[in-house]
Amino acid sequence: MHAPSTRFLAVHRLAALAVAALLAACAAPVPTPPPAEPVLETTAAPPPEAPVAVESPPTYVSHAVTPRDYRRDGARHLYDKNAHRIFKGKMPPLLQGVGTMQLELDHRGQIVTMHWMRPPSHPGAKAEIERAIQEAAPYPAPVLMGRVYYVDTWLWDKSGQFQLDTLTEGQRNK
Repeated sequence: MHAPSTRFLAVHRLAALAVAALLAACAAPVPTPPPAEPVLETTAAPPPEAPVAVESPPTYVSHAVTPRDYRRDGARHLYDKNAHRIFKGKMPPLLQGVGTMQLELDHRGQIVTMHWMRPPSHPGAKAEIERAIQEAAPYPAPVLMGRVYYVDTWLWDKSGQFQLDTLTEGQRNK
């Protein structure tokens, strides 16, 4: 084999340069970036931080560890808020209404839900019980449980006074 001629190499180099120039001409021009806008330094104050809401401690607190324990605290609270409506002594044999209510309270003792498990048959008693429950809020905060569901039974006399099953003094015989 013999070495390629100098002329042959020169032609190939020239052809390669022509192809490279042709390809370069076909390529899209690279855009030049726009001039950078000058950055103005300001001494503006940072945005104010949002105030952090701090909850005040609850007014009433329960240290009950079970709903059954809490039921007594809830009943005492209702008695304190409705002292003038508590029936003193043993309830009469015939009551105007008996109703069983489940309350759900949040960590601050606020009512989340009220659910009648057994509403009293007397509509006036039902409305009065619901109003007494709502007006007694907030209840003792269940600080050890976070929230609580508890049930109590209302014993409603025709006088408009009541006792709760949790703290009842019982019922008289005929």
